[in-house]
Amino acid sequence: MLVFIGLGLNGEDMSLRGLREMREADVVYAEFYTGVVFKLDLQGLERIIGKPIRVINREVVEQRPDDILEAAKVKKVAFLVPGDPMVATTHIDLRLRAARAGVETRIVHAASIHSAALGLAGLQSYKFGRSATVPFPDQPSQTPYEVLAENLERGLHTLLLLDLRAEEGRAMSANEAIDVMLNLESKLKRGAFTPDTLAVVVARAGSDDALVRADLVKHLHGLGFGPPPHVLIVPGRLHFLEAEALRVFAGAPGDVVG
Repeated sequence: MLVFIGLGLNGEDMSLRGLREMREADVVYAEFYTGVVFKLDLQGLERIIGKPIRVINREVVEQRPDDILEAAKVKKVAFLVPGDPMVATTHIDLRLRAARAGVETRIVHAASIHSAALGLAGLQSYKFGRSATVPFPDQPSQTPYEVLAENLERGLHTLLLLDLRAEEGRAMSANEAIDVMLNLESKLKRGAFTPDTLAVVVARAGSDDALVRADLVKHLHGLGFGPPPHVLIVPGRLHFLEAEALRVFAGAPGDVVG
C-alpha cells in the first residue's frame, strides 16, 4: 500500500491520522520540491514516528519511482508531501503509476495554499477559475497570462502560484512575478495585467507572520513582502463582501475596491 500524507503548510499542520499512518508504515519517503512546509523539524518527526524519513527529489518521483512502487507491493509505504497531496500533478501521476502496478493507495489530506491564500484574502473559493504557475524568466511561458485573461473575461479570480526550485534554494518573489506578468502584458496586450490591475500578494500563508496586501500593481511593485513563499491573486468581479474583506484583511484602499 502507498499512503500519500499531506503535511500542510506548517510543521504543526499534519493530522493525527497522518501521524498514525506514518507510525504504522514500514517505509517513509518525503519530497519537498513541490512546496514549503514552515518550521518542519524532520529529525523531530523521525523521533515521533520511530523511523527514518527518506527525502527524495523530483527525478526519483517522476522518472525513477520503481523502488517506491516495488516496496509498496509488499509493505506499507508512506509518502509525505507539502500541502495537500493531490493538488500537485506529480502526485496524481505517481498514484496512477501505483494503480497500474496493482498497488492500493490511500490519501490523508491537509491544508493547501489553494485554500489558505484564498481564505487569508477573504475571497470566495467558488469564484476562482483555473490557477497557473508563473515560471522563472529562463523558462518563459505565456500560460499564466493566458489563464488570467480567460478568467477575467468570465469575471473569475485567478490564483498565480510562483515558481519554486527547491534543489537550488530559489523561490520566486511577488516582485519577480509582477515583472514577468508585466512583460507578458507588454507582448500580448490583452489588458489582463497592467500597472492599474488590482492584485493581492499573499506571503508565507500558514506561518505566524503571514502577510496579505491588496492594491494596484503599480503600488505593490517594489514593496517588501518578506521572505517567500509568495503567491499572487488577481481578482475578477468582486462581491461586496469580498471587497470589504480586501479592505479589512489586505489593506486595500477604498478607492480601489469601492
